[in-house]
Amino acid sequence: MRAILPIAVVCLLTGCTSYRDFTLPLPDGPVSDPEFAWEVLPHPVLSRGGPGEFDSVDALNPSVVFKEGRYYNFYSGWDGRQWRTGLAISDDGLRWCKRGPVLAPDPSSWEGDYIAANGSALLVESEFYYWYQAARPPRIGLARSRDGVHWSKRGEPVLGLGPRGSWDERAVADPYVFRVGDWFYMYYLGEDRARRQRLGVARSRDGIRWQKLRTNPVLELGEVGAFDEAGLGEPAVWASHGWYWMLYTGRDRQERRRIGLARSRDGVRWQRISPRPVFEAPAQWASAVICDPSVLVSGGELRVWFGGGDRPRPDENLNGQIGLAVARFRP
Repeated sequence: MRAILPIAVVCLLTGCTSYRDFTLPLPDGPVSDPEFAWEVLPHPVLSRGGPGEFDSVDALNPSVVFKEGRYYNFYSGWDGRQWRTGLAISDDGLRWCKRGPVLAPDPSSWEGDYIAANGSALLVESEFYYWYQAARPPRIGLARSRDGVHWSKRGEPVLGLGPRGSWDERAVADPYVFRVGDWFYMYYLGEDRARRQRLGVARSRDGIRWQKLRTNPVLELGEVGAFDEAGLGEPAVWASHGWYWMLYTGRDRQERRRIGLARSRDGVRWQRISPRPVFEAPAQWASAVICDPSVLVSGGELRVWFGGGDRPRPDENLNGQIGLAVARFRP
């Protein structure tokens, strides 16, 4: 047992993740250089709950999935004591009916008492897969559901911390998962011992056993004075016009957050489109923070649900609510 116990502890923390060199397949279609014409709705589409509700302080981190003609929004709610994942359903992506919390941390498990939220939902053969952040230090778990309400969690994290001295030694968080062919790809935040937060990628055939890219991270901090100089997080990735595109949250020294845009041909080597954020605050309610993008593409339109708040804080108590921005592609 003396030899086995340390290995078991290491596996719980790291997920016994392997490392590989890989790239994503080239995106379909001809390569073009579209412009994005942004329209940001002035008001939140999903507001905080009332006193005593699970999302009474913050409603953030939307993850929107389209299933059988309806939008399912798995979002994070904070009541001042605990983060949980809630569900809201909509016919148009604008008017949402809340169904309440559907996932909470399990203190008797690896999750401990902190967070079961900040996740990424994906429809896999009519079943919801939801990769979420939990525990201290943060790691990534997986839950599955047929209806979005009743969930089955795996008993251990599926993506754990990196080895000593690595770029994700102290945290893995903010997962965003999408599928290309037979592979799932997860873009995620990693934090090192210097508290630098950058973005990396892993791949999996089943969504459970992951291979981290050996050359992570794939996106570094912005230059001094940039909107993303102090930290990166919350990536959202899709393919169009012969490119992979990434919206991500950038943080500055004053804890203000904005969303940036990068693109890549292979999903590994990324180039920022601009040193500036893609859009500014639509109104006072999101004047200090715009973060947590979740994307759906339909035809020539990109819909982006995002979190926003009027208090520049690093984690919670932002007066967080969820907004919607629409980008139309111009050739």
